[in-house]
Amino acid sequence: MRTTPEHLIHEYRRRGWWSDARIPDLFDSAVRAAPDQVAIIDPPNRPALLGDAARRLTFRDVADLVDGYALRLLELGLGRDDILITQLPNVAEYPALYLAAMRLGVIVSPVPMQFRRHELEQIVDFTGARAALTVRELRGGGYAATAVELAAGRPLQVLCLGESTVPGAVAFTPAPLSTAARARLREHVAGLGIDADDIATLCWTSGTEGIPKGVPRSHNHWIAISYGHWRGAGIQRGERLLNPFPLINMAGLGGCFMSWLHSVGTLVLHHPLDLGVYLRQIVEERPQYAIAPPAVLNMLLKDEQTLATVDLTSLRCIGSGSAPLDPEMIAGFRDRFGIEVVNIFGSNEGVSLLSNAANAPDPAHRARLFPRWGRNEVRSEPPSPVQIRTRIVDPATGAEVLERGRPGEMQITGPSVFDGYFRAPQLTAQAFTEDGWFRTGDLFELVGDGDPPPFYRFVGRLKQIIVRGGMKIAPEELDSVLSQMPDVLEGAVSAYRDPIMGERICAIVVPKPGARPTLESVRAHFERAGLATFKYPERLQCVTELPRNSVGKLVRSDLARIADAPAAEAG
Repeated sequence: MRTTPEHLIHEYRRRGWWSDARIPDLFDSAVRAAPDQVAIIDPPNRPALLGDAARRLTFRDVADLVDGYALRLLELGLGRDDILITQLPNVAEYPALYLAAMRLGVIVSPVPMQFRRHELEQIVDFTGARAALTVRELRGGGYAATAVELAAGRPLQVLCLGESTVPGAVAFTPAPLSTAARARLREHVAGLGIDADDIATLCWTSGTEGIPKGVPRSHNHWIAISYGHWRGAGIQRGERLLNPFPLINMAGLGGCFMSWLHSVGTLVLHHPLDLGVYLRQIVEERPQYAIAPPAVLNMLLKDEQTLATVDLTSLRCIGSGSAPLDPEMIAGFRDRFGIEVVNIFGSNEGVSLLSNAANAPDPAHRARLFPRWGRNEVRSEPPSPVQIRTRIVDPATGAEVLERGRPGEMQITGPSVFDGYFRAPQLTAQAFTEDGWFRTGDLFELVGDGDPPPFYRFVGRLKQIIVRGGMKIAPEELDSVLSQMPDVLEGAVSAYRDPIMGERICAIVVPKPGARPTLESVRAHFERAGLATFKYPERLQCVTELPRNSVGKLVRSDLARIADAPAAEAG
């Protein structure tokens, strides 16, 4: 499958931004360079999560696993352009599975562990996926059994990682390797002619109507955007990278996974986010680079008791993002521990902005501002590590904003930007301008001394998407579920500000006469509806009517004020 128009492929290759190199080629180069180096380290709590032993794999070990998985996928009848949905924690097998599928042209479509039947059913039916790979159980959740139930009446194979499985699912283990088997695999892969412009993954982001939007990305898309993180964070050859972000989207894949391949480093995996386990891995595995949500870094810096017991001296740099950073936190890690914090602003679609010690040495700037990468008139020091063009545009007039302090929508174009949403031409048409720039829905303004202004500052979101701890949630989806609650005449949700998660969800309801809905009853209703738990409301406001405009459309800004108000002031 290929989504990039031929004229863009030609242009990007002519400029040297794209090439024939595929992601598995980067891996093969790493195997040749350091076959006996430790490549992947499992989370130390894997025995408690999955019931089997944690693994430490060299690049040679991973290469064997990649070949075994590729042969196994072929045995199961999966091939070029087939879609494989994956719902896996961060374990050593996951990177190998990606690489095996990419060799065969199988498109990996990863989903969060938090997704439940409601979200999975949407994706399975929309994609026509051939197979779904998950684990038997994780923290009490029967993932394989849920997938088997979903597969009933659908042409969907359910694969269960490892030897242990459930009725209706197939155990997914590597096929036996022999000289003959490897030769057959090499011959088969060579005959496929997989191209760097072919789609490698289909990731997901929230749609404005509650239906997930598929973001297809080719090998060249991933490689082009990976330079922002790899070079922007200054990741050196052979470094250990501690990654607690799921291997399902830009943070985990475009960040640590791709930087691991570029640097021929060691990928230290973590799941789920647990501060005690995370700190233990820093002490025991001695990573030079790590990524962490802002809330974790803020809490850690204020916890003197914990800091007194943890040796952070191996860390050179920490990447963070998904919510505004605290300048005092950045200064604290630098001044107390010599650790630089990098501020990363990215998206599945291709946004790539990054502030580091070189381009924003002042912590107050680094916490809020991003160099205006991709502007010919702005000299960036050091130069941008990723090829991207950026502009901000007045949402009302469509005119480009060139003066300070006037918010506009960030728009982007270039070789790191995806081509359009999967099987959604109408959404794609709405998401791109007539001249081919992607509308990000993020509001920025120009700031800083100099002419022209050297920095962008994030202001907010044009689109009504809730971002809770980095997870994007469409309010319209939850509005529909809430309005179906028996005790509710009508309902809607809105975000309210939270210092830890960035935003949390408030349910705003008009109760039926005589009914008294509670937060507990609302959450129970969401559970019965089969939604992922991160979408459950954490605050309830009861009102006499929802704010609407003259044509009956919800006024989201008024909903936000209700959500932020103390409960006694609502209604």
